[in-house]
Amino acid sequence: MRAAVLHDVRDIRVTEIPTPTPAADEVIVRVRAVGVCGSDLHSYLEGGTTGPTRINPFVLGHEFSGTLTPESARRAGLPADALMAVDPAISCGRCEWCHRGHTNLCPHVRFLGYAPNNGAMAEFICVPTSAVHIVPDSIDPAGAAILETLGVAIHAMDLARPRLLETVAVLGCGPVGLLLIQLARLAGASKIVAIDPVRARTGLACDLGADVGCGSHEEAAGFTDGRGADLVIEATDSSHGFEHAARCARIGGRLVIVGIPENNQYVLSGAESRRKGLSIKFSRRMPEVYPRAIALAESGRVKLAPLATHRFSLDETPAAFEQQVARRDGIVKAIIYP
Repeated sequence: MRAAVLHDVRDIRVTEIPTPTPAADEVIVRVRAVGVCGSDLHSYLEGGTTGPTRINPFVLGHEFSGTLTPESARRAGLPADALMAVDPAISCGRCEWCHRGHTNLCPHVRFLGYAPNNGAMAEFICVPTSAVHIVPDSIDPAGAAILETLGVAIHAMDLARPRLLETVAVLGCGPVGLLLIQLARLAGASKIVAIDPVRARTGLACDLGADVGCGSHEEAAGFTDGRGADLVIEATDSSHGFEHAARCARIGGRLVIVGIPENNQYVLSGAESRRKGLSIKFSRRMPEVYPRAIALAESGRVKLAPLATHRFSLDETPAAFEQQVARRDGIVKAIIYP
């Protein structure tokens, strides 16, 4: 089969690799759509999400949808023509954290599309039967792929525990930030401030529920009368995102850190955060939230289509990554169609 293989930093090659063979508990998914995620970009630019890392060639892509091959559908007792979203995180199910329901924190997780595990920027991928979720006809392949991103946002919002009529600031208006803005509006926020240096993204954020868009955290201060936001959710890829989030928060405010920083480094000065007495939580991936993600998308309460701004064939995967890195032409999320 054909696949987009990451060989080195900024070196993706579309080539032939062996078609995978499923294990007894797996099905073969014919990939319909796969999104380029921020963590994919970290792998592309740095080798991984833990800072500069040596790359052993592997296939990227963990946000994806597809249909089962006829033989897999028959074995699993599932419809062959139904569109499926796939949870890429395969937790062990045996450790303390899995037993506590924190499957997203499983130290033994196998995560598809993160080295050394091949992902879905390919024609086919094998996944556990338990990882597939049938999606309704109202959700297209790109939307079904973005359900993974929505799951990340739902988990972050669960950690944030927003309260009615709070002021919420969201730093970073990429796909996760845009979904967080929609969820904050559903949760009853009184004012939502969207912060991103790319003006097209803050414009889209306002279309999706933010009250105001700002190009920087300094600019945002004016929209809270200098008080700061009750809840700040950071969803950037910048090492300064943590610091800027802390500066946006009110005294006694709450932070949820979702973004993965460049070079695996946060910048944070201690005095202001300490003197404000901030409560800080870090969000990692998601536990079992796909049913809620599907319900939110199916009902129309969360819009996925505006995030899928650019579409590429498998052969165009290198160009998709370069365009998303450069944030050219108003790109929010590239969708690749293998």
